[in-house]
Amino acid sequence: MAFQVQRINPLDLQPRKAVGVGLPFSSPSVFNSTYTTKDALKANLINYFLTERGERFLNPTLGAGLRALLFDQMTEDKKEQINYVVRQGISDWFPSVVIQNLETAYSQDTNTVTVLLTYSVLQTNIQDQLVINFEQ
Repeated sequence: MAFQVQRINPLDLQPRKAVGVGLPFSSPSVFNSTYTTKDALKANLINYFLTERGERFLNPTLGAGLRALLFDQMTEDKKEQINYVVRQGISDWFPSVVIQNLETAYSQDTNTVTVLLTYSVLQTNIQDQLVINFEQ
């Protein structure tokens, strides 16, 4: 029987040391700091999915490019295409993230596409969920 060690990032043990930048940018000093690896990773995932390819000046390949897929006629094929883009982006940009569950839902009444992502991080005890709503 294999014993799996759960690692804690050393920065998570220093509560006053910021790990990353949170979203949205709404604090009085513009940037909200994140103080745990879990929060920093979630902010990075949100940033990735809300960024279009070519939008980052010095990193033109960063971004999921989901807006190009949204608000066409929503079909099962389109939902599968969105799920593929999400899975591929996580595989390419966040290799330590393991997708536990991925669901895409569309509401015609509100013209909203919702992506629900449940994930964990390899060799850590981090498990979290991310919900992103795209509204037209």
